[in-house]
Amino acid sequence: MSRALLLRCYPAYRRNFQLNNQVRLLATSRIPNPDKSDQKHHQRGWNRNSTSWTICGLALGLISSIIGANNYLQKRDDVSLFPRVLAATVMKQPSRRKEFNVIAEVVEIAAPAVVYIEIKDTRRYDYFSGQPLTASNGSGFIVDADGLILTNAHVVINKPYSRVQVKLADGRTFPGVVEDVDSVSDLATVRISCKNLPTIKLGESSSLRSGEWVVALGSPLALSNTVTAGVVSSTHRAADELGLMGRDINYIQTDAAITFGNSGGPLVNLDGEAIGINSMKVTAGISFAIPIDYAKDFLNRNKEKVRRGGQQATPPPRRYMGITMISITPDILQELRHRSHPVPNHITNGVLVWKVILGSPAHTGGLNPGDIVTEINGKPVKSSSDVYEALKDAGKDITLVIYRGLEKHQITVRPEDPE
Repeated sequence: MSRALLLRCYPAYRRNFQLNNQVRLLATSRIPNPDKSDQKHHQRGWNRNSTSWTICGLALGLISSIIGANNYLQKRDDVSLFPRVLAATVMKQPSRRKEFNVIAEVVEIAAPAVVYIEIKDTRRYDYFSGQPLTASNGSGFIVDADGLILTNAHVVINKPYSRVQVKLADGRTFPGVVEDVDSVSDLATVRISCKNLPTIKLGESSSLRSGEWVVALGSPLALSNTVTAGVVSSTHRAADELGLMGRDINYIQTDAAITFGNSGGPLVNLDGEAIGINSMKVTAGISFAIPIDYAKDFLNRNKEKVRRGGQQATPPPRRYMGITMISITPDILQELRHRSHPVPNHITNGVLVWKVILGSPAHTGGLNPGDIVTEINGKPVKSSSDVYEALKDAGKDITLVIYRGLEKHQITVRPEDPE
C-alpha cells in the first residue's frame, strides 16, 4: 500500500523565540493512518518532536545572535575600516606684496647695471673739499660686461676742461673715457676699465605698445638708483612734433618721471629689458625716451668701426653754454598753459630752457629753467638748432631775448670756447 509524505510547517513566532527578526520553520513527516489510535500515537510523537525542534531552533538562534553581536563589536572597534583622518594644518595666505609687486622684480633685474655719470670741471674746485665741481651729471647703463656704457650724448659732450666719472650701483667709482658720440641721435658710449660687470638685456622697441607699463631707472638730481614707473603714452612721437629739427627719430612718450639726471638711464619693460634711453622731460607727466632700436644700430656701427681700425668719433667743436633745451611746439605750449605755466599768447616758436648747469655760462648770465628764448643776436629763434648755430662763432657773446612768465628780459651770455 502506497504511503504519502506529509510536510507541515509551523511558524515559531513566540516572543521568547523571536531572535534577530528571524522566523523559524519546523517540519515533520507524518504518514497518514486512518486508525484513530495511530493518530493519537502520532500526535504525541509530534508534540515531542515539536518541543525538540523548538529547543533546537532556540539554541541555534541564540548562537547566531552571539556570533553576530561579536562580529559587530569587532568591526566597531576596528579603525582600519575607516579612511585615514589627517589633522588640519593652517594654510598661509600668499603675500600680496610678493604676488603683485612686478615693478620690484623688474628693478632687481635691471638696477645692478645702471650707473651714475658725473662730469667734473677741472678748472673749478669746491672751496671746502678741494675737489673739482660737478659741471653736469646724468645716467647710463652697462651694455657690455667689459665696461661699455650707453648714455645720452648731451650728458658727456660740450663740457670743456672736464673729465668723466662713473659710479656703479655697488658704489665703486671709475674714470670714464668717451668712446663714441652721435650728436644727431643724442647717443654716446663711455668706457671704464672694469670686467665682469652686470648688463641689461636690450629689448625691441618696435614691439612696444601704447599703454604698456615701463620703468625708468637713473639718478635724478644726483640721487642714485631712483625708480619711477608709468605707461607708454605714445610709441611714435616724431622729432618734428617736439621741435627737434634734423632728427629722424620717433621718440617713446611716457608719463614715468624722467627728471634732471635721469637722462641716459634705461627705460625698461616688465621683462627687465631696456626698450629705450631716457632723454628729456617737457613737464610733469610728459617725458621722452630714445627707442632702443636706434641704440642697437649705433652700437653696431661702433663695433664695425673698431673692427676696421677706424678712429672713434670725437665731440663736435661747439662752445659750451650749459643748458638743456627743448624746441617749442603747439603741443608743448598747450601743456605748459594747462599746467599753469604763464606763456604770452603771441609766442608760437622758441626754445624752452629745461635745465641750467650750476656755475655754467648760462647760469652766470642769468638764465633760469622755464625761460623761453625767442631771439638770439637779433634773430628769431624757431628751434634749438638756431641756438647751436649761434654757438659756432668763437669768442663772441650772445644776446638772448627771453620771456620769464609774462615778463620780457634781455640777457647776455659768454659761452666757453672748446680747447
